[in-house]
Amino acid sequence: MKDEAQIWLKYAGENLESAKILLQSNLYNPCLHNVQQTVEKALKAILIQKAIKLKRTHDILEIKYLLQGNGIETNITEDDCDFLNSIYLPSKYPVGSVLSDYEPDKKICQEAIKIAEKALKFVTEYFGSTC
Repeated sequence: MKDEAQIWLKYAGENLESAKILLQSNLYNPCLHNVQQTVEKALKAILIQKAIKLKRTHDILEIKYLLQGNGIETNITEDDCDFLNSIYLPSKYPVGSVLSDYEPDKKICQEAIKIAEKALKFVTEYFGSTC
């Protein structure tokens, strides 16, 4: 694995661990932000490894499509991507709740963490099979 891809994957793992700690502390917005960052960085690690031009975006669906366009199918659904995209700005900046219709809670964070764990597992296994 390229050093740079390895660093991105390491950061993704740190974001996931941070999300879990933040959830334990009932800090839901930052938990969700770290979930989004986990998935973004994990998927970008594949782009870096494959030397696919990295576009400056936080849009998980766009990253998924970029991977697909290069023959890499992920285990993240479009619904997962839409959910993660809805998290990014509101969890980073005080523009209201992360989720427009209701406040994030423990259950939402737990579901989000499952998505991040699934994505990180996929990427880790991907590197295991391509290294």
